Parts: sequence; structure tokens; C-alpha cells
Amino acid sequence: METSNETPRDLSLLENIERDPQITQADLATQLGIAVGTVNWHLKRLISKGYIKVKRAERRKLLYIITPEGLAIRARLTVDYVEQQFNLYRRVREKVKGYTEQIKKDGFERVCLVGEGDVADICRLTCLEQGVSIVDETNLPRLEVRGLSVVLVVAEGK
Repeated sequence: METSNETPRDLSLLENIERDPQITQADLATQLGIAVGTVNWHLKRLISKGYIKVKRAERRKLLYIITPEGLAIRARLTVDYVEQQFNLYRRVREKVKGYTEQIKKDGFERVCLVGEGDVADICRLTCLEQGVSIVDETNLPRLEVRGLSVVLVVAEGK
């Protein structure tokens, strides 16, 4: 079983097919936010690796069947995804803990948080645990969420 170049997109395709074996490529493309041609390319790749089989359900409808190998790779990809998310969580928490220590050392008990999403939620939780309040004041140090990372921007004049 070749496992060297499976992608998160493969995981999404396998999950969607498992939920609805009669799903169309157009529906997969819509759900994943990619082109139908890209879906077709990924499906052909998964079929050639033996992860999916295709049967004709009706004259123009196809039925996608995930093979035992496909189920195994989906499970591995799921575990890999969860591990990556936990690693991201740990990295962000450690970085923000360090920033809160620096903020407190500089005499601040409050910080401004700029950004939204999961990384910002991790920042909020970590600040709360470290006793640093998050407020909407621009003259304070700022934790800025930039993609999957966080940067501390120190307030000018301090």
C-alpha cells in the first residue's frame, strides 16, 4: 500500500464518499470548494491506488465504494490530522504562555487580541489561564494571529 503522498484532500474525499457513495463529482467539488477536474484527478488517483472502486449504479450514476485499503488510509489520515492539530495547539499555547510571561514582566495585566478563529481561541484560553485579560485597547501589547502563528507586538512608548 503506497502511503507517501496522501493529502488532507484525500481524507475529505474519502469521508464524503463514505457518507454518500452515490455522491457526484460535481457535489464533491462544491463541498470541497475545488474544481470538478481536480476532484476527477484525485478520484482517479485513489482508484489507481486501490482505495476506491467504482460501479455503475444506474445508466449515468456511479457508485463509489471504499475498499478495505481505503478505510485503512482514511483512518491513518484521520489520526495524522488529529496529531497535527494537537501539535498546533501545543505550539500556540507554549508561544502564548511565553508572551504572557513577557507581558507580565513588562508590567501589563491586559492584552489586545487581533484575529479570529481557532488560533485566536487558543490565545484567549491561554491568556485566561495565565491571568492576562483580553481587552480592546490599542495602547496595550497586542497578540496578533497571523495564519497559524501568533506574534506579540509591544505597545509603543513602553
